[in-house]
Amino acid sequence: NDDAQMNTQAPERYQGMDRFQARKLIVADLDGLGLLDKIDDHKLKVPRGDRSGVVIEPYLTDQWYVKTAPLAEKAIAAVEDGSIEFVPKQYENMYFSWMRDIQDWCISRQLWWGHRIPAWYDDQGNVYVGCSEQDVREKHELGDINLRQDNDVLDTWFSSGLWTFGTLGWPNADNNPSVTELLKTFHPTNVLVTGFDIIFFWVARMIMMTLYFMDEVPFKTVYVHGLVRDSHGQKMSKSKGNVLDPIDLIDGIDLESLVKKRTAGLMRPKDAAKIEKQTRKEFANGIEPYGTDALRYTYYSLASTGRDINFDVGRIEGFRNFCNKIWNAARYVLMNAEEHDCGQDGSEDYQLSLADRWIISRLQHTEKAVAEAIGNYRFDLASQAIYEFIWNEYCDWYLELSKPVLWDENASPSLQKGTRRTLIRVLETTLRMAHPLIPFITEEIWQQINTLAGVEGDTIMLQPYPEADNNLIDESATADIEWLKKVIIGIRNIRGEMNISPAKPLPVYLNNGSHEDKERLNANRQFLAKLAHLETITWLNQGEEAPMSATALVGDMEILVPMEGLIDKDAELARLNKEVEKLQKELQRVQGKLSNENFISKAPVEVVAKERARMVDMETALGKLAQQQLSISQL
Repeated sequence: NDDAQMNTQAPERYQGMDRFQARKLIVADLDGLGLLDKIDDHKLKVPRGDRSGVVIEPYLTDQWYVKTAPLAEKAIAAVEDGSIEFVPKQYENMYFSWMRDIQDWCISRQLWWGHRIPAWYDDQGNVYVGCSEQDVREKHELGDINLRQDNDVLDTWFSSGLWTFGTLGWPNADNNPSVTELLKTFHPTNVLVTGFDIIFFWVARMIMMTLYFMDEVPFKTVYVHGLVRDSHGQKMSKSKGNVLDPIDLIDGIDLESLVKKRTAGLMRPKDAAKIEKQTRKEFANGIEPYGTDALRYTYYSLASTGRDINFDVGRIEGFRNFCNKIWNAARYVLMNAEEHDCGQDGSEDYQLSLADRWIISRLQHTEKAVAEAIGNYRFDLASQAIYEFIWNEYCDWYLELSKPVLWDENASPSLQKGTRRTLIRVLETTLRMAHPLIPFITEEIWQQINTLAGVEGDTIMLQPYPEADNNLIDESATADIEWLKKVIIGIRNIRGEMNISPAKPLPVYLNNGSHEDKERLNANRQFLAKLAHLETITWLNQGEEAPMSATALVGDMEILVPMEGLIDKDAELARLNKEVEKLQKELQRVQGKLSNENFISKAPVEVVAKERARMVDMETALGKLAQQQLSISQL
């Protein structure tokens, strides 16, 4: 019976007994009657309740069911005819496989919480279904007879299957104009975001229920994201103790609190020691606070369509640095734009530099890339495009290119105004572009710069999303700045390879350049000297020679940095020899390991592959060091 005791179907001797007691007594009675042959031990898989730990017994009871086959037909057709689209599309196959083999749906549950089954029983066991007890009495003319409501509640997926229209006031649309307006405005919705593991439990049920009650689809697109797993690829589960609470990633948590949190309320308390050991190993110093924006951006960067995410806390640190980069860039912009004319009044007496035209052009390309990525639900590509524009182009290059203009006392006021205008307006547009991904820092900065950018409004949330303007794309400016960047990178690489301090001004010769190269040099000499920290820049005509130099190439043009006097030849050779010796020893160790058959046969494949990659890297590094030794020895 309901109390797990033997019911009236059992012999009278056992009725009312606990099931375990009854089993022992039955065995004893069989033995007493001489009917017991032998007792053997058997290993069985015994199901137990996940919370109580009590053995679960099969027990047939009356339940409420929904006949789903007729509902599934319309739901299948809605996806087949394109009324509803799955992204990625392959999840339609999962949907169809369930829907085409659908079984009747048991919707009653024996739980404390939920929507109670709207059914009432009289003393004779007759059942009446209706919206309320009053509705049942009136509909069936029951007068004041005794009625009791069914104690079961609806399956949570039945209740949540009504979500798209139930939350808008349904079923009161006929007598409530505001509900009618809500449904008209917000139903159906455009996109449902969900995980693949509940496509049948929730998505399919919503489609069936909405088509039945509303005669329309609940949404037009189902965007299916991957599951967030731990750093080892395991599904996060409280029973495994590997759950990462987003609040802890945002605000931080100390190690002891994290251990306590992960080992509390386990379904298998005996796993506590193992979970504590793993937690102390993986988070030896607890978890640092990374902030909401950094966590959000991390998820976007990993959101390849349909792929599961192996979440590593180390990833967030990079995006916290990204947020800091944006903040520091805004500080620089405000420092150079506040209390200055930035064209916020709409005036047009400004002049754009090459760098200004370039960053405005690159912004248009980024806006295009982000719009396309979001339109295709590739939030990883959208976040990547924004990241690369802000970090690699706006911060690393444009801010540096703005300094020679803003800090030059001889620069024309119109040119400085153009640069200030570009600084502030590109930043403001970029904040609007990044706002859906990192809402907090973008809102905070926007509130400080919107007036300088000539933009009015109470919040960035109500501003229009940026759209690319093809008229602002300047391929000529892009080509010129790319040339400038390559020259600067070439000089920086020579500094790095020759161990020359970034603070030391260098003489540079340019050889074998084209007429276009010479024009670009003349137009950008100021930027080149400032960003590459150059003492002189000499253009070599045909037949002219430079002293012994380290060389880098930009196309056919040679960048020559004379070495004599820049470095201590003997000290640098000694340093390189020491580095070569160290690398050779490490290379011999790795080569020995890889020539050992025991290591190759017993080590995991990925470990062997890693050692081989290390060997290739070291051989490449030794080749570069040998070239540096040769270059310096010839000075």
